[in-house]
Amino acid sequence: MRKILYGLGLTIGLAITPTVRADTEEPRFNVVDKVGVLEIRQYGKRLAAEVVVAGDEEDARSAGFAMTAPVSQSRDGSGKWRVRFYMPSKYTRDTLPKPNNPAVEIVEVPGETTAVLRFSNSRSAEAVAKKTADLLRILASSKWTPTGVPVTWLYDPPWTLPFFRRNEVAVAVRPR
Repeated sequence: MRKILYGLGLTIGLAITPTVRADTEEPRFNVVDKVGVLEIRQYGKRLAAEVVVAGDEEDARSAGFAMTAPVSQSRDGSGKWRVRFYMPSKYTRDTLPKPNNPAVEIVEVPGETTAVLRFSNSRSAEAVAKKTADLLRILASSKWTPTGVPVTWLYDPPWTLPFFRRNEVAVAVRPR
């Protein structure tokens, strides 16, 4: 699977340090509200390379890893994992290299309002499930309601020391 993703032909910037993401562009957003520890963010449209992989959550994450930030992971309707890699903003659909594998698709992610809970350390399936439950619990008593499937956003490569990792769980929202 790594060949599939690296076959995009993009070099995103790689350094093996605890702060790999320092040179990695992230999608831009504006914080429009805060609900306790949650940020409500407004994202504009953006491009992503996307692949759907089978397996458990952690296997799918490893199979689809690339050096962009964040790497997004969510369940699709068939029980497989949708893994997305956001492209730097300097690229358009026309200027991105064409994937050399039909499993990789370039998609335009529409702008959206998203509730986000940031955490560090473990990003195991159990840790992500707990943080997702926390996110949804906090939203339940707020003026925001989820409108989509929760996603996991991972900002650092697997070899980053756990306490340096930036992880987030997020869900699209709208006001109640």
